[in-house]
Formats: sequence, structure tokens, C-alpha cells
Amino acid sequence: MTQATPASTPKPRRPRPQVMRLTDAAAQRISELTQRADSEIVGLRVGVKNGGCAGQSYTVEYAHDVRPTDEVVEDKGVKILVDPKAVLFLLGTEMDYKADKMQAQFVFNNPNQISACGCGESVELRPAKIDG
Repeated sequence: MTQATPASTPKPRRPRPQVMRLTDAAAQRISELTQRADSEIVGLRVGVKNGGCAGQSYTVEYAHDVRPTDEVVEDKGVKILVDPKAVLFLLGTEMDYKADKMQAQFVFNNPNQISACGCGESVELRPAKIDG
């Protein structure tokens, strides 16, 4: 007589961490930009590109659609879409918005940032370490 082996149950998956979070100021600014855009947008697309004196820089642009590969982050009533090539560089990042007399800009408080150039236009990033 053959004993039946129990069906192996799949290991439960860990919930995926939220790639980025927004400050109240960033969420408010994204909401304002979304409402007054010239065309229909679903949110902002955030990424990282190579270039600048430190090696990389953040990108922020209007997102007119959600791409199948986008990492969608909904926080504080707004949506940001993260380029899949940037996810490991942005994991754990807080996106803020700061305005003063001379400039207004999104600011990235990124735990994966190693250094930044003196002019503040580019950064050096390392991929996030993921505990498995």
C-alpha cells in the first residue's frame, strides 16, 4: 500500500514594501500639478537617469498612462509611478517638496544615496539591500 504525500503548500509571500512615501507637502504639490495640467494625467512618473557630475539624477515627469511595468505608489490621495529600472535605487525613499525665495523643487530623502554633487543636480546611488 502506498502512502499519499501531503500536497506541499506554497510558502506565503511577504508583502511587498512600498517603494516610496510622500510628505504632505509633496502630496499637495502633486495634487496641484495633476489638477492644473494641460492634458489628462494619472500622476507623476519618478525615475533615475545616468548623468551629471555625481553619476545619476532623479527624474520627475507627468504620467499620462500607467505602463504594465510601472510600480504604482498611492500615498496621501495621489499617485506616483516608479520606473521599474529605478525601484532598487528608490526603495525606502521619501519624496518631499520644498519652496523658498530662490527655488521650488521635489527633494528626495533617499537612504540609498551615497553622495551628491556640490550643485545639487546629481547624486550617486547604490541599489537597496533586500533581506531575503
